[in-house]
Amino acid sequence: MFRPMLRAKQQLSPEDCIEILKVQPRGVLSVLGDDDYPYGMPLNHYYCPADGRLYFHSGSRGHKLDALRRHSKASFCVYDEGWRREGEWALNIRSVIVFGRVEFVEDRETIYDIARQLSRKFTDDAAYIEAEIRRSGPATALFALIPEHISGKLVNES
Repeated sequence: MFRPMLRAKQQLSPEDCIEILKVQPRGVLSVLGDDDYPYGMPLNHYYCPADGRLYFHSGSRGHKLDALRRHSKASFCVYDEGWRREGEWALNIRSVIVFGRVEFVEDRETIYDIARQLSRKFTDDAAYIEAEIRRSGPATALFALIPEHISGKLVNES
């Protein structure tokens, strides 16, 4: 169902893919939008090691949610900041693409717990996190991308 990588030598291990998903703060979620146009948007995410899902928070309405309710398939692309080998101009970038289906999370306590985990990628300020959850939590939607296929590769931009 999913195509094999053409440049197999550049393929990342499953462990490297998971590490990138854990560490990188954001990526681009792509869905099938209005009139079947592709719709990609940058989002921050939380990779949960316990269940292997990627979680995203959102407002309670909008184009993205409408698209996901209409068609649950999505892809999410994450890439690192890259690095240069000494004396070279080209960046070496590791990227990961996750294909899967989205499920909406309805349980408020789960939504708040995942919001805390996601927030910790950006700040350790627990008081700030709790204040934001009290302020925005009741209107926050949460959905999970359940991976069906994950692949990653190392690309040199030269």
